[in-house]
Formats: sequence, structure tokens, C-alpha cells
Amino acid sequence: MKNAIGRKEFGSHVVDSITLSLVQFKTDWSGACQIVSMIYDDLAKAYEGTVNFFTVDLEEESHLGKEYGIRELPTILFFKSGKVIDYATGLVPKNVLISKIENALSASNN
Repeated sequence: MKNAIGRKEFGSHVVDSITLSLVQFKTDWSGACQIVSMIYDDLAKAYEGTVNFFTVDLEEESHLGKEYGIRELPTILFFKSGKVIDYATGLVPKNVLISKIENALSASNN
């Protein structure tokens, strides 16, 4: 499932993890974020146990947004072994996110 995280947990849960982790940077007031959040929730259920899903509220954790250069909402960063390996911004269709997840998973198995 997806978990809201802040700066304290970000390092241990995302950066230090060898598991593929997706982090959605969002705000509660953004309509685009609300739409993508529904897709993100579905993907979190579908990939439970294989991929970690996290959310960061930029209203509360603006320093993380600055650190990772977040300029558009929502932004989803794909992390593997502490590195950003892919990203998606704006209203991204579910099939595009699935394709990006599958590509990241197959790349990590090579």
C-alpha cells in the first residue's frame, strides 16, 4: 500500500531501499493530484509486495520538493537503489505508469 512519508523517513524508506519505490509528490488542493492519486492507489494495490509506493505532501515537505527539483504537480519519481531512474509529471494515464513500472522492474532484473 502507499504510505505518506516525510523527510525523516525518506532516506531509510526510499533512498536506502533496493526495492523499486515510487514517490508521488502532491498537494491536497490540486485537482490533477487527486485524479492521479486514484490511479496511484490502484497501482499500489496491484504491485503490493513488489514495488513500494509513497506520497509526499509538498505543503508539509517543501524541502523535499526543492531537493528533487519538483516543478509540476503531481510528479512521481521512480527510485531504485537510491537513484531516480524515471519520472512522470502531470496527468499521466494509468497505462503509461504501468509501462514505466514494468520497464523499471525488468531493467532491475537484468
